[in-house]
Amino acid sequence: MQFTATVLNILALGFVAVIGAMLAAIVVLFFVDRLQTSDAIRRNYPVIGRFRGLFSSLGEFFRQYFFAMDREELPFNRAQREWINRAGEERDNTVAFGSTRNLAIVGTPIFVNAAFPPLEQQFAKTAPMVIGSGARIPYTALSIFNISGMSYGAISKPAVQALSRGAKTAGIWLNTGEGGLSPFHLEGGCDVVFQIGTAKFGVRNNDGELSDEKLREVAAFETVRMFEIKLAQGAKPGKGGILPGSKVTAEIAKIRGLNVGQSGISPNRHAEVDDWNDLLDLVDRVRSVTGKPVGIKTVVGAKEPIKDFFNAIVARGVESAPDFIAVDGGEGGTGAAPMPLIDLVGMSIREALITVVDERDCAGLKERVRVIASGKLVNPGDVAWAIAAGADFVASARGFMFSLGCIQALKCNKNTCPTGITTHDKRFQSGLVVADKYTRVARYAGEVTREVETIAHSVGVAEPRLMRRRHVRIVQDNGRSLPLNEITPSYNSLTST
Repeated sequence: MQFTATVLNILALGFVAVIGAMLAAIVVLFFVDRLQTSDAIRRNYPVIGRFRGLFSSLGEFFRQYFFAMDREELPFNRAQREWINRAGEERDNTVAFGSTRNLAIVGTPIFVNAAFPPLEQQFAKTAPMVIGSGARIPYTALSIFNISGMSYGAISKPAVQALSRGAKTAGIWLNTGEGGLSPFHLEGGCDVVFQIGTAKFGVRNNDGELSDEKLREVAAFETVRMFEIKLAQGAKPGKGGILPGSKVTAEIAKIRGLNVGQSGISPNRHAEVDDWNDLLDLVDRVRSVTGKPVGIKTVVGAKEPIKDFFNAIVARGVESAPDFIAVDGGEGGTGAAPMPLIDLVGMSIREALITVVDERDCAGLKERVRVIASGKLVNPGDVAWAIAAGADFVASARGFMFSLGCIQALKCNKNTCPTGITTHDKRFQSGLVVADKYTRVARYAGEVTREVETIAHSVGVAEPRLMRRRHVRIVQDNGRSLPLNEITPSYNSLTST
């Protein structure tokens, strides 16, 4: 009994000590908050005002898991993310009891099912397509769905390794992003598209200018199939890449030509490119030096500049044309960008893609210049729409991030990504096991292609690139839908009638 009483007394004293410490802390915080001048809420409501910041930061978590409906959340909703997760894990992706998608929303694409679709023996696999027929070493791309630019630095070493191995397994290409070519891009043996950003990371001399010698060094790798000159990306048109210094390790610094801890800030455009003819000069230079196809990546702000670009190509001759144009929509993603640019600048891919395709075809360059669509196209319906609208290929970055296990924590720029994808903190990276994740990457790519083929068969054609705008209807503000070819007739359809 005496022992029990002693224990109870000790617990009581401990409890009193804890309560006392808490009260003391509250008193200290009260005076700290009351005397500080930077936060009016904390100054007017000492201690209690601190909960506002806590609840605001927890709001993202609660909305994602408890309050947002399957189709509500942005930038990607739960239904989109779950489809990718199931595809990557090779789980059954069928659903029951009807669609949860609101088909009355303006702009919703609805595919036109054929009365007599092709039978199974009439199906055809998506055919390979040649890019860069005018280059010394053209590239035959096997897949319509590929991995868009994500730099080593913006994403982690194990993320790049998993993407490289997964891309090889799936037979798709991997774009390096503007951060240069790392050993991890190459180790999987996949086809690589080397992106030349405005800072020329990986192919620049000591003065930061483009180096022909380093271009040749990169081109010497057989698996580097193409070069992409980045003018702009959808999340931040008019602003160069931003790699926070906290993510610039010794290895990344060496690849990019930076100092450890130095932020990688790319110029907002290529200094040597002042107009379309300068751009065509740069395309020709890179293609001549490397012998491989060269294209551009851009964001469309208006129709007129794109028309001017194709007019410049026609004036110089078809041989001057870029081998491809990657069109990024204003809804494109990034690890770090100013909110006004993310929210307000650049056409949506739904408008931009059609603009570029029509101007290309009007210039007579359909067989010479391939069009790659990018910008929030992560599910089969998105990809099928883009192909029907006129794209030759679709490239996705965030879709493949989801296949790696991204949970949309929105911490890409903080070096604290909980899934190890966009961080260089070894503790977080240890959660991304390459041997497991690369299979998810490959399965996701394969499932997207298979389901795009399913949509193509449903509308009555043997394979996706046979889809046309007439196969898609777009919901209007009166609740009815119109065929896409009536809303925006393609140049080819106008000239054939």
